[in-house]
Amino acid sequence: MYCSKCGSEISATTAFCSTCGQAISGLVPAAPSLSAVDPNQYAPVVSASYGGLAYAGFWLRFVAFLIDGVVSGILFLILLIPLFILTGAGAALSRITSGEDISDDVGAFLAFGFVIGFFCITIGVRWLYYSLSESSSWQATLGKKMLNLTVTDMTGQPISFARASGRYFSKFISNLIPLAIGYILAGFTEKKQAIHDMIASCLVLRNV
Repeated sequence: MYCSKCGSEISATTAFCSTCGQAISGLVPAAPSLSAVDPNQYAPVVSASYGGLAYAGFWLRFVAFLIDGVVSGILFLILLIPLFILTGAGAALSRITSGEDISDDVGAFLAFGFVIGFFCITIGVRWLYYSLSESSSWQATLGKKMLNLTVTDMTGQPISFARASGRYFSKFISNLIPLAIGYILAGFTEKKQAIHDMIASCLVLRNV
């Protein structure tokens, strides 16, 4: 099949043209080829149907981000309680509030352990939440699923856990750009991609 927008040849199993991003509905069938051995060989072209898909804009993705922030925040709080217990931070805090003295070395050790644990849980929870969700059969986090959004590669296919992880950690680059421009680009680029989508070669699609 060929793309009606740019003329590039494209597989019938993809939802979007990998060259220009044209949706499958914009594809036209290629002329069937005749075999040099068997002149009577003729295979009819069957077009694939992917339903109504479109690129997801900035505001839909922003609402999904807010929902996912609440969900990941709840998961973080659930794991924060074991962290208090394992590092002894809870016991140390109760001693301080009761007026008991603890040595400077012990206090510093507990504080360091708590900070490291806090950082690991913060990064780990969000990384696993986003990467496992977007590489699952849902192809979406809970927030995206509620808004009928899915994360795919550039041809509309599901992404692996490795690519989903790359997309998540690429958000750190989006975060470095002032005024959230790295995210706002999702409202203006042709394929509605933010910076991290471009780096990971991903699309966020919606059912229409």
